Amino acid sequence: MMKAVFGAMFAVMLLHCAAAQTVHMVGDGVGWEIPPNSSFSYSNWASGKTFMVGDILVFNFMTNQHDVLRVPQASYDACTQDNAIGSVITTGPANITLDSAGTHYYICTFGRHCEFGQKLAVTVVSSTPGGANPRCPPLQPAPLSPPPLHPPRPNRMPVHPPLLRLPTMKAPPQV
Repeated sequence: MMKAVFGAMFAVMLLHCAAAQTVHMVGDGVGWEIPPNSSFSYSNWASGKTFMVGDILVFNFMTNQHDVLRVPQASYDACTQDNAIGSVITTGPANITLDSAGTHYYICTFGRHCEFGQKLAVTVVSSTPGGANPRCPPLQPAPLSPPPLHPPRPNRMPVHPPLLRLPTMKAPPQV
């Protein structure tokens, strides 16, 4: 019974870890806007975070004041829309699901917002079954089963409760 309970709990933990996704609020309280001061940058915000395939980035911005566009690294570095990956998202907040491993680059295309620091690069790791999920604890060997409360006693006959005698039924007389 205990093995079944531990097994079920272990299976639930594995499913939870395999299917876990995290919603990342880009910039946290700052949101998606031109960085308010020189001490804030989206690269600092992203450092130390683990982004996995299936996670969601939420770019929180006011519609008609900002937008978000995924671009290749060269366009990210130059703050241009060249060779955009997908379409510009103009309605905020924008939810983007990270669909592949690798580095993903995002910029704001309004005016010179990108040049003023409104751009984000995140490195996305795979969440495949063969790879370790950094959000889940490493698997530990299952604990040994506790010894039975009453170990069997050698050289003793097992004790059984007395057998119950059921009344016998007589066949009805034949006509």
